[in-house]
Amino acid sequence: MSPTTTRRSNARQRILETAERLFYADGVRAVGIDRIIAEAGVAKMTLYNHFASKDDLILAVLQYREEKIDRMFEEGIERHVAAGANRLDAFFAVLKEWFESAGYRGCAFINASIELADFEHPGSQFSTQHKRRFHGMLQEIIEETAGRKAAAAAPAVALLVEGAIVAAVMEQSPEAADIARDAAVALVSRARRK
Repeated sequence: MSPTTTRRSNARQRILETAERLFYADGVRAVGIDRIIAEAGVAKMTLYNHFASKDDLILAVLQYREEKIDRMFEEGIERHVAAGANRLDAFFAVLKEWFESAGYRGCAFINASIELADFEHPGSQFSTQHKRRFHGMLQEIIEETAGRKAAAAAPAVALLVEGAIVAAVMEQSPEAADIARDAAVALVSRARRK
């Protein structure tokens, strides 16, 4: 890779990381391009060489965020499974760790969709697709843990998880993960017996 390409890649990554941090902390609409440029330490032209508009940057940040969230869940679940937990319990343990993390402000995809207030916005569309993928992952976890019949509970468990994500912010407490886990285990157990 040439030095120019490396500089461009580093600048793009700095912009993404800065925008992701600021958007998550303060919101996609509240954070302006000038603030991102200043905190990323790049020129305005550099930002626009990588992202044609703020909307393009919002979409790129959500894509970047999805990679981070997926990695967090994959690595966390594997860590808990290695310690003896089943995959469903491991999922909820990671969920609780996320709720306990510094600066937790809920789900970036829910937050962005609410702020954008436009279902046609590429960021809103990506957020909807992310939730479908996230819920699909949860269904796979349920099926791996409790069998195919138990996966029928996945839509209800997904609603519990989404509610827990919001409750953890509103109540400033990670206990929503434990409540959701207990309800999810009961739903999965009942679905498995049917």
